[in-house]
Amino acid sequence: MISFMVKGQDLAVSLEEFGLSKYEAQAYVTLITKGTISASELAYYSNLPRTKVYPILLKLEKKKIAIISKSKPIMCTAIAPEDAFDEIIHDQINHVNAMNNLITKLKRLSEDSKKARGSEEKRYFHLAPNYVFKQFQSMIGGSKTSIHAIVDSWGLNLLSQCKDTLIHQLRKNIDIKIVLPANLVGTETFRELPVGVKLKTSDISQNVIIFDDSEILMINSNNGKGAIFLSTDVLGTNQVKTFDQVWKGAIKIGNLVDMTKSDAQETLKAIQLISENGLGFVLNSILNSKNKGIDLLTFLEKNGLDLKSKTLAEIISLVDSTLDMTCSGHLHYDANGNHFVIESKVNSGHSIPWALLLEGYLNRNGIKTKMIYNDHQHTGEKIHIKVDSKININ
Repeated sequence: MISFMVKGQDLAVSLEEFGLSKYEAQAYVTLITKGTISASELAYYSNLPRTKVYPILLKLEKKKIAIISKSKPIMCTAIAPEDAFDEIIHDQINHVNAMNNLITKLKRLSEDSKKARGSEEKRYFHLAPNYVFKQFQSMIGGSKTSIHAIVDSWGLNLLSQCKDTLIHQLRKNIDIKIVLPANLVGTETFRELPVGVKLKTSDISQNVIIFDDSEILMINSNNGKGAIFLSTDVLGTNQVKTFDQVWKGAIKIGNLVDMTKSDAQETLKAIQLISENGLGFVLNSILNSKNKGIDLLTFLEKNGLDLKSKTLAEIISLVDSTLDMTCSGHLHYDANGNHFVIESKVNSGHSIPWALLLEGYLNRNGIKTKMIYNDHQHTGEKIHIKVDSKININ
């Protein structure tokens, strides 16, 4: 009985959505439940004030959902629900259809207006700071083919916290490329990145992560807020192209992961000095000088590189790292032939500055050298630096 009463109360509340008042809804549910009853019985079963019953019945009759007898005592009967509310339901359906038609017309008007302005709709999903990391980790784990990122310290910190997820994705052969500023190379968070991630450095500093060339996550390092949008949007298409351009022009730094921060920063500074201060000018001035190697050493030392205190092994490591980063080259010492060999896959003299750096160091330490340069169109550059005495690298 209690359950039945509760259901009746729930139905009465729902009927209010059809425009019935609370008392009207209670009265109608009671009539449906009890059948034809007197006005006084209705007041009793509906728990309505007796003074309110007759006005309520008149309103139900006017709304065509109840019938009142003309005799006394007044008897009342509910009209069947399918008949009582059929007209209201049709009115509601017509109202909803009219609203849908209005929305369709407004949408068409909006689209036509955007076409006229040469613009299109863009959809962004904004992320609160406390939700960014969770979403970031989810998008990394959900990537199918690639993760391409340009990050600053904020973004690098988030990536380092996703190390396990990144390792899992690398095992699935996901292509992971990260570009970061030079000042972050060698830091603790930098060394947290797993082996297999392709790393490069560039001056561009932002937080843009592209997943599968389809979804893009941007993070504001000032407030931690994020936004996700599709690469098919104009902004998204530009970000994908920007990453490709930045990656192509950036310097690879994967071989610096195991270095200390000071050694890694020193290597990058050497590359920066040669590149930014005019490679052609430096080479020309060196090649026209009798002490060409020392000239290059002096140039680098004047700009803050401490080369005097370095051992030969440290210079070799510096040269080998810079060759790998700038021209896919490497340096090794051939003890049998008593000469150094520098090989590079890139032509056009990219390996010469680093050969001159090594030669200058050897000359400064009393070791005479002879440099032989070979440039092959298909195999790249090869430079031999012959020395007049046995070298102890250790």
